[in-house]
Amino acid sequence: MKVFLGDLVLIQGSIMKKDGRSRINCIFENFVTFLRKCTFRVLSVGPIPEHIAYIMDGNRRYAKKQNLIEGTGHRVGFLALMSMLKYCYEMGVRYVTIYAFSIDNFKRRPEEVQSLMDLMQEKIEGLMEEESIVNRYGVRVHFLGNLKLLSEPVRLAAERAMVATANNSKAVLSICVAYNSTNEIVHAVEKACEEKWEEISLLNASGSGYGLIGLECIEKDEGENLIKLIDIEKHMYVSVAPDPDILIRTSGETRLSNFLLWQSAYCYLYSTPVLWPEIGFRHLLWAILNFQRNHFYLEKKRKQL
Repeated sequence: MKVFLGDLVLIQGSIMKKDGRSRINCIFENFVTFLRKCTFRVLSVGPIPEHIAYIMDGNRRYAKKQNLIEGTGHRVGFLALMSMLKYCYEMGVRYVTIYAFSIDNFKRRPEEVQSLMDLMQEKIEGLMEEESIVNRYGVRVHFLGNLKLLSEPVRLAAERAMVATANNSKAVLSICVAYNSTNEIVHAVEKACEEKWEEISLLNASGSGYGLIGLECIEKDEGENLIKLIDIEKHMYVSVAPDPDILIRTSGETRLSNFLLWQSAYCYLYSTPVLWPEIGFRHLLWAILNFQRNHFYLEKKRKQL
């Protein structure tokens, strides 16, 4: 009996210590959140970006640097992404776009591609859970790119996530997978041409067309384009969001790597030397401050269009 009572005392003491640590951690976390919100309040005096895009570079290098097994860098990188999304949505950024998987990434070793597909499917399914960040912040999720290139389980998971979050309206997360800008532009031009051809065919069939089926017979003014800029832009994968205000790339690289080439003509490009899993609040803060410093110049250039 004495031994039993002694065990109970030890267990109770252990529980109290854990409760004490949990209480301290909770207080510290609330204090940090308060400081972060104060910082956002100060930042809001200047222009806050509506749309931030990320090139998440350096996951594999992080794993090598930390002597971690292959694939661990991407898992740590996912945690960094969750933190960045939380900061963005707390600050009032409505649109976030991430470069998750390029079409060129399919050229990597088959085992690595399959490992990334498995991880992607796992994380996509996690987005549909009630306590996930997209449901906490009311985020609608879009998967953008040539989704036919994805494995069937990943594609179906992406489709389910888009349906599950379709009624969320507070913010938008665009995940670019099986994507690059070259493919996006070609896709948009093809769709615009198909749409215009169908329009011309219907007009001619109804007898109210211009006799345009033979394109060499076009009698309209040469200065008037048959396909306009708006016809192409509405078929862009990323037409679900306005052009980005800031494009952030990690690992010190200054290349766009075929990402948002059409949309990034007048956005602020920010490169930080840290690898993606190492990115933190201070890096986002510095990017916002630099954006605010250059905002007047960028807006002036945009208005000259």
